[in-house]
Amino acid sequence: MKKAVVTGLIGGVMGLFMSFLMNWLLIPIPETVLANALGNGISGLLSGFMGGFIGLLMYMKKNTAPEK
Repeated sequence: MKKAVVTGLIGGVMGLFMSFLMNWLLIPIPETVLANALGNGISGLLSGFMGGFIGLLMYMKKNTAPEK
């Protein structure tokens, strides 16, 4: 359980950075509420996917590596 929490936190931080960079560099300041909601939805989708994917990769790497 401890390993899952640690890798989940690492994946979550990576997702946070992905969301931050996407909002800062790719999505301009929205002019309408709909554009804002769409930008936040896309950012959340990508950051959630990247966070989960990186967390899963870290979990798999730690569990398949031989323990010393």
